[in-house]
Amino acid sequence: MATASAFIDIPASPDQVWQLIGGFNSLPDWLPLVAVSEAGEGGRLRHLQTVDGTVIVERLQAFDNAGKTYSYSIVEAPFPVTDYLATLRVEALGDGARVTWSGQFTPAGVSTEAAEELFTGVYQGGLAALSGNFAG
Repeated sequence: MATASAFIDIPASPDQVWQLIGGFNSLPDWLPLVAVSEAGEGGRLRHLQTVDGTVIVERLQAFDNAGKTYSYSIVEAPFPVTDYLATLRVEALGDGARVTWSGQFTPAGVSTEAAEELFTGVYQGGLAALSGNFAG
């Protein structure tokens, strides 16, 4: 099983950060790569479309509003992995918040290093975009 992880510290309260990212269908609100997110199955499934037209379908596996975390799996995507499970978490850090995005998966047709590099880049880029919502 391969893993990837990234975190970023944001100068806003955990509640403010969770307000923006805590909804499972809220990716277009903070992740510029995602143009559309449509909820299905009572909010447990999200159909994403990226700005380049790629379709990704993800399923909510666990949600803890009080703990400010949720986990999801990939149902359909063009990524070279299987058994994907990722977690997005917001924690208090001094006067701000630390957001961690991590995942585990099985590479399919690519090396472990290539799969880990792909998702580390996705997580780092996504968290950098998130941080931009709290700049200034």
